[in-house]
Formats: sequence, C-alpha cells, structure tokens
Amino acid sequence: MFQGFSDQTIDFLWGLKFNNERPWFQEHKETYLTQLYQPMVALGHEVYDLVMARNPKLDVNLKLTRIYRDARRLHSGGPYKDHLWLSLERPHDSDADWHGIPALWFEIAASGYSYGLGYWGTPTDMEQYRRRIQRDPKALEKLVRKFNKQDTFRLEGECYKRPKGETTPLLTPWYNRKYISLIAGNEPDDLLCSPDLVGALADGYQELLPFYRYFNDLHLEPPIADKF
Repeated sequence: MFQGFSDQTIDFLWGLKFNNERPWFQEHKETYLTQLYQPMVALGHEVYDLVMARNPKLDVNLKLTRIYRDARRLHSGGPYKDHLWLSLERPHDSDADWHGIPALWFEIAASGYSYGLGYWGTPTDMEQYRRRIQRDPKALEKLVRKFNKQDTFRLEGECYKRPKGETTPLLTPWYNRKYISLIAGNEPDDLLCSPDLVGALADGYQELLPFYRYFNDLHLEPPIADKF
C-alpha cells in the first residue's frame, strides 16, 4: 500500500543527481528500493486501479520507468536517471514508438514532482492535430473553455518559431505548438509524503480525460496525403 514518499526519497534523488556513478548507487541501493522504487510501484498500481474503477472501458496500460539509463545514451549523463516517472498510455508496440501516444503521467525528481497529460507528436501528428482544429474547432473549444476555468493545470509546450496558421482566438495558444503538455507541479510538500497523493493524481487524471480522449482519437484521423 502506498504510504507516501519521504524525506529520504528526496535526499536520495539529490545524492544521485550529484553522484551519478555505480559505487555511490550500490552503497545507497537499499534506500533506492525502499524509499523510491517500492513506493513508486505501489503508487502506480493504486492510481491505475482507481482510474480504471472509474473508467472501466478506458484502454490504457501502466508503464513504470527504470532507473537504469539505456547504455546507448550514457553520453547524456551517468548510468542512472535522476528522476523517475510513471504513465498511463494506450497499448502500443515498443518503447521507441511513443510519438503520437497521449500519456497521463507523474514524475518525481529532487526538486519536486509534477503530473498531467502530455502529447508529443511527430510533425505529421501535429499537422493532423491542426487539421482537426480547422475542420472542427468547436470540439477543442469546448474543452479549452472548461480548462481555462480551473487553476490546477497549465498549458505548456514549445511553439514553432514560424506560426503554422491561424485559428479562433480561444485556440490560438494551443494551435502552433510542437507538443502539448498540461502540467501541474510542486516542490516537495506534504501531499508527496501522503497516501492522499493517489487520490490527487486520480482526480487530476479524471479532469484531463476529455483531453486524453481528444488526442488519443487523432490517430484515427485520415492520413495526410503525400505532397507532390
């Protein structure tokens, strides 16, 4: 049962951030297992069970990241990730095929935690997204109006330097982005160290489910014809 993360969790993550090497990790592996890995697994399964109990027809899998970096990417840091995350995503073939897959996620790092919805599409995926907006702006406008009335999540995502086009004033902040992230986050706080985090994440994901369904349906859009 998830009881919350702890001060030791955050201390471990800070330590790993500045000592990302095998001898240090091996010395602190028991702390990793009891204060980070095991609570993360428990959190993921309890959130998943609660989300599925509320939405039994939702087709998602729980994914938990490993702390060990891919050996092919060690040039970008030490052998361990200094932040871990979990996600709820629709089933797909491989870890390499994650573009265009919306994800409800939670991430913990030394500096704090965040959670929300992410849609990281390829340029073709984002072109389909913009075409759907052009074809049916009211569908996204309905979601955005409700989103703009809440104060938990904020819209993020890098914008194209050259706008890809124009849409309604309400959707302008959403239209020309390379990806979409609806994100909430905090520095380490009482909620992070409490069993109540399970309910908070499930409630947040429930609020974001209409967006999840919107982005999930983009893969059903007609393919974009080749340009000649």
